[in-house]
Amino acid sequence: MTGKVHPSRFLSFLASSGVKVIGLTESGSVIHFRTDKKGVAFIRKHRRKYRVKVEIRRNEERSLERRLFTAYRFLIACVIPLVASLFLWDITIESEVPEVNERIVKQLEQVSIKKYRPLSKLPDEGEIRRVLMQNDPSLSWVRFTRSGSTMTITPMLSPKLNDPVKDDGPPADLVARTSGVITGFQLSRGERVARLHQTVEKGDILATGILEQGGKKTVVGAAGKVYADYWSKYTFTIPKKIDYALLGEENIRLIWQSPITWNSGNDFPSFRSFLETEWQRNDRKGQFELAEGMEETVIIPLIKYKIMTESSSELIIKDENILHLTFQDDTVRGTILFLMNENIATKRPIPQGD
Repeated sequence: MTGKVHPSRFLSFLASSGVKVIGLTESGSVIHFRTDKKGVAFIRKHRRKYRVKVEIRRNEERSLERRLFTAYRFLIACVIPLVASLFLWDITIESEVPEVNERIVKQLEQVSIKKYRPLSKLPDEGEIRRVLMQNDPSLSWVRFTRSGSTMTITPMLSPKLNDPVKDDGPPADLVARTSGVITGFQLSRGERVARLHQTVEKGDILATGILEQGGKKTVVGAAGKVYADYWSKYTFTIPKKIDYALLGEENIRLIWQSPITWNSGNDFPSFRSFLETEWQRNDRKGQFELAEGMEETVIIPLIKYKIMTESSSELIIKDENILHLTFQDDTVRGTILFLMNENIATKRPIPQGD
């Protein structure tokens, strides 16, 4: 603040009016001081009356922070990365087999896993793995690695057997042991006859063991596996009340004791272990009663477990449909239709003379 006359009168007026004035310094005819927003408005209103010139600047203290955190560019620079981190920006498939990459990309699109989708709407990794593995029998496991907005999928293929194929019978074709829809081939010998996604009936030829080349036929026999989806009806009868046993928690108690003991009638002591161990486990047995409403949570998982334990390790149950279910007396009876996927190929010897 400067003026034609000494600005002390104006300073006295400010002080008497209750204006905040701090850090007052004088340098020649210039007076420096600090005030608040109300003081700035008051000074602007009355400075002409006292014929003073005022230059107003923001306080140098915290001015950088204030400009930084109130700037729109700073807010935008913070908001954009925050919003971007909520979406999936990149999907990488680490596999050296192009065919496997293409199949995984198509399967991911079917379950709506693609770029720019919100991370909160992505299915659980276990669900994604189940979809990929049930549609591609060549996969033994699928590993997921997510770093920020990037997802890396590493498919692990089932090990290929390099052992030579042993002939366990006469040359044969591969035929369907049941009707279904073809989902995959794993042939070690022979030539495909059926196609992917083709519906075949029981007894249809899936792969032939007769190769034709230049009008010449060679009988080599077909070998391998052909996977297909098919519906299977399962009828069951189980008791309403199911006995169960649960292993309890095992507690081990260590007791310290003297390694020397004196027996009556014996002048010499005997020795024993200085540590005695006691094991205790409380097993629990009980009875569980099935009731209506437990179809999806208890009954179907029990039937699935029974089917999986009695079938081959390659069997996959994709879906189920309850045809009927009744609770009568002390039993539960029902029929469930399961959509299964497994190898349906079986060998049929090639007739002599073909």
